[in-house]
Amino acid sequence: MDLSNRVQSIPSSVTLQVTARIRELKAEGKDVIGFGAGEPNFTTPDVICQAAIASLEAGVTGYQAVPGTIPAREAIAEKLRVENNIECQASDIVISAGGKHAIYLVCQALLDPGRGQEVVLPTPAWVGYRPSIELSGGTVVEVPGSTDRDFKITPQQLDEAITDKTTMVIFNTPSNPCGTAYTPEEIRALAEVLAAHPEPMILSDEIYEKLLYGGFEHLSFGSIPEIADRVITINGLSKSFAMTGWRIGYTCAPGPVGGARGGLAKAMTRLQSQMNTCITSFTYAAIEAAMRDADADVATMCEAFAERAQVIYDQISRWPEVRCPKPTGAFYAFPDISAYFGRVSPGGKKIESAVDFASALLEETLVAVVPGEDFGEIARGHVRLSFATTVEQIIEGCQRVEKWLTKISSHSAVGSA
Repeated sequence: MDLSNRVQSIPSSVTLQVTARIRELKAEGKDVIGFGAGEPNFTTPDVICQAAIASLEAGVTGYQAVPGTIPAREAIAEKLRVENNIECQASDIVISAGGKHAIYLVCQALLDPGRGQEVVLPTPAWVGYRPSIELSGGTVVEVPGSTDRDFKITPQQLDEAITDKTTMVIFNTPSNPCGTAYTPEEIRALAEVLAAHPEPMILSDEIYEKLLYGGFEHLSFGSIPEIADRVITINGLSKSFAMTGWRIGYTCAPGPVGGARGGLAKAMTRLQSQMNTCITSFTYAAIEAAMRDADADVATMCEAFAERAQVIYDQISRWPEVRCPKPTGAFYAFPDISAYFGRVSPGGKKIESAVDFASALLEETLVAVVPGEDFGEIARGHVRLSFATTVEQIIEGCQRVEKWLTKISSHSAVGSA
């Protein structure tokens, strides 16, 4: 019996591969500095944990409503109305097992094999979008940003990418892997283009919305009246609230998809009812606590990330022949290391790709980064560094890389003489 073509076509997550290798090396007693993991190095705020504990102790251990409890969904809808200016109600919300699951449900609800449906995806982009799109039968159309533009696409690029086959356009700001964000003015300019193309749905992944630095402000696509009824807002508690292991994501889809208000939310609920039914019962109380009582904790974490963003940018700026936009959101830096392709590492390894670069770097310096290949064609010359670690680790790790790069330059020069 063979495995399905579907499952054989799915690539393994490069981020999780790097994380697994870090754990192996640390288990061997190696002094590894890991810039791979896309999760905060904070514990979940106590007010959130206590809400879950109280719910568990109260006996909330049975099945719950598929899209989530009404109080939890109302807390999310209230947050979206007040903070994001998105007109919605509890019935427009579906709570899922993380943002990844939410995105997969959206793709399954909107895409079909054999229909020639395209999804416009600005790149570099998070590695999980493409598998969800392709497993659902869609085709990815990459629209590349560049280092010189902080990886952001232009309205003209967006306009040229949309065709009569475009079913959905995806935006992620602040961005994984780029660590940069669109300004409100840039989002409004993109929204003007989207308003001129009334058919495609717009998926706005806002999982990092609370992690912005340097005076940047967040604007939700779903708050813009001209396109609001086509916007699907994805968010969750993993990143801003340091709750990656809780697996809580949510979708807000108030538009009239399928001919009725909230049609997409209802479709996603049907799909989820045949998958995992609902998330863990006693975590719904934690959602309410996060939405209403954890702002101070989030602000404290954001301040720490802002400091780290400056530190890692200052450190990477010292790396010879490397370009890197300044991180303004999320907790990633995404430097261009392509100047080292065609050279030889100090340990004798030929560097022809970001994978080669990351592999040699890990084995020779015990610094782990994520190679850029899976983030899109434009990302092949980049590596991703997560600064969800201490300032001390950032400085130590970046200095190791700087010394290694200096040796590559001198080593290559001698070898080619």
